[in-house]
Order: sequence, then C-alpha cells, then structure tokens
Amino acid sequence: MIIKKIRDKDVLETHFRKNTPLNIYLLGDLDDFFFEYTEWFGLFESEDGELKQVALLYKGSELPVLLAFYGNEIESKQMKYLIENIKTDLPEEFYAHLSPGLKDVFMVDHEYEPGGRYLKMCFPEKNKDKLEKIERDSKIRRLKVSELDDILEFYTQSYPDNWFDKRMLETGKYFGFFDKSKPAAIAGIHVYSVNYRIAALGNIATDPAYRGKSICTKLTAELCRDLFNTTDLIGLNVHENNTAAIKCYEKIGFRIYAGFDECMFRRH
Repeated sequence: MIIKKIRDKDVLETHFRKNTPLNIYLLGDLDDFFFEYTEWFGLFESEDGELKQVALLYKGSELPVLLAFYGNEIESKQMKYLIENIKTDLPEEFYAHLSPGLKDVFMVDHEYEPGGRYLKMCFPEKNKDKLEKIERDSKIRRLKVSELDDILEFYTQSYPDNWFDKRMLETGKYFGFFDKSKPAAIAGIHVYSVNYRIAALGNIATDPAYRGKSICTKLTAELCRDLFNTTDLIGLNVHENNTAAIKCYEKIGFRIYAGFDECMFRRH
C-alpha cells in the first residue's frame, strides 16, 4: 500500500462516487469554493494502483477538521492504516468527523474530547414528491448577504453553538422565516456544488419562541425544493439524540444512511 497526497479532482470524484451518500461533504469540498482549503491523503494499492481510501483535512475553519469515512469492514481496516500513517502530518489540535472505530487510532498519542454521535441522512431524488406535500408559507424567503448582522444576531440567540461561515451566504442558499422584520428561523447549507450536483444542509435553527409550529419543516422543505433545481442529492448531519429534527427531516424525505463520531484531538 502507498500513501500520498492528492490534488487531482477527477481521481477523488471517481473514488467518492462509489458511495455518494457517504461522501457528500467530501464531494462538495472538491468545488473551487472550498478546494483551496483542503488537503487530501490517499491510500493506493500501489504506486500506479487503485485509490482505496481518502482522508480530508479541511483548513477553511478556525480549527482544522479531519474527515474520514468508510462503508464496510474491509474499508475500515484500510482507513485505520491510512490514519495511523498520516498522524504526524496532522495539526497539533484538530476536530474530526470519523466513522465508528476510527477515533481509537488516535487514543495512544492524543488527548480525546468527545463531541457526540451523529447520523448522516440523505435525500434521494426519488423522494422529491414528498416535498410537494409540505405546505408553502409566504413568510419564507431567500436571505441576502446584506442581512448578515440580523443573521448573526439570530444565531447568537437561537443557536449559540452553531458553526456559521458567512461566505456561504454568497451561494444564495439560505432561507429565513420572518415574523415582522426579523428572522424567526433559518435554514441553509454547509456544502453546495453545482458542478458535483450535491448539497449538505446546515445552520438550521428556530427561535425557541416559535418552536412546535412546523416552521422548520416548511422552511427546510422550501430550501430543498430550491436546491433540487441544481443538485441531485442532498445530505445533512444531525445528532442521534435530536429526535425532533430527525422526524422533521424524515417527513420531508430524508433517510438515515450512516453514523459517525465527532471529537476533538490534541497531540500529547
């Protein structure tokens, strides 16, 4: 097995398309909007052989994030081998999204802080008919870059632990539910690529005073209707204990696909 860094988008896309629902975030990071902030580590069969596994270090956030996922037991062993051999190339401190069991590779030489177990959900195109059963609401509209201050204020009050990249507003894929002049709920994306025709939802929150009124369901459905104009597959990550959100997403058309761990690592 050979480990080397990769910058060839075609090679990476071909690999990720073997399991598109699992790799929505990784495919999205191939887009020019994100690619300059990425570092890709690949495990190859041989010098000129097939690419078997990929781990991504994303550097576009304040804290670097490692993403590594596998689909079966054989891939699990390959990914553990890859991670074991790139540990010295990783930052002293980083956050991670890892398929089950991969965090164990870091336990010997890193401090570990759990961030929770999450679920990957995907919205296959065949489920799009479910969207038309969700009521539309005239109080929902697309957000503008000029509304950034109101958006930041909303997240500070309603979702203080949220990770929000203001650059994502430029995609035009953020929608808000408005009561008077202020947003009472917001739904947006973490990843969006027209080139790769995928999107990953994120930054979805409702003001506590407006919860229990199906606003999140209508808002997320409106965002998905818009996204399906330019994408074929939409995904999202949700904490496994967030049963209300999971039921909301399933009603719209999402399905649970896989689980993973979020965690923080600091080298000893």
